[in-house]
Amino acid sequence: MPRRYAFGRADEATHPDSMRATLAELVSTFIFVFAGEGSVLALDKLYKETGPPASGLVMIALAHALALFAAVAASINVSGGHRPVGFYVTSGVGEGNGLILEIVLTFGLVYVVYATAIDPKRGSLGIMAPLAIGLIVGANILVGGPFDGAAMNPARAFGPSLVGWRWKNHWIYWLGPFLGGGLAAIIYEYMIIPTEPPLHTHHQPLAPEDY
Repeated sequence: MPRRYAFGRADEATHPDSMRATLAELVSTFIFVFAGEGSVLALDKLYKETGPPASGLVMIALAHALALFAAVAASINVSGGHRPVGFYVTSGVGEGNGLILEIVLTFGLVYVVYATAIDPKRGSLGIMAPLAIGLIVGANILVGGPFDGAAMNPARAFGPSLVGWRWKNHWIYWLGPFLGGGLAAIIYEYMIIPTEPPLHTHHQPLAPEDY
């Protein structure tokens, strides 16, 4: 039977469970953004004269991966661990290539989220969901960081853009994740997760009185 999605009611916003979930999301997002963005600022400070070395990208990716792992694990039992993810730097590719890259990176991220945290067949694999999500974000930053920043979520790109007042090509960080994440969700929801009952079912043997 297909799963259903629905918007919440207005009165749910003040429900204690909703307020706890909101607080958990706020704190966990702070943990992730502080460590991730802090790693970028720390490298700039350490290599102020020469600029960060190439290995600095590995440090940034690792910081994001570990911070996201911790943030998702800390909030998954309260709010589901929905983190805005990604990392923003100055764009290094054209608009078209940047958009395609964001679509591909976000597709991979959302697909992993579905496979490890949402799929009802995930079983014990769900235990690894925070780690898997953190690792795919770190891997995507290693791939996309030097080119377009590997934002993978407009919420993550918006903060640094607002603070640094950097809005050039900012639309890429909204449209790319929307298309890539939406495509991954549609494919996994309707092609990977079964929506029909299995053809062969095992029935319980009939009791003598049922004959």
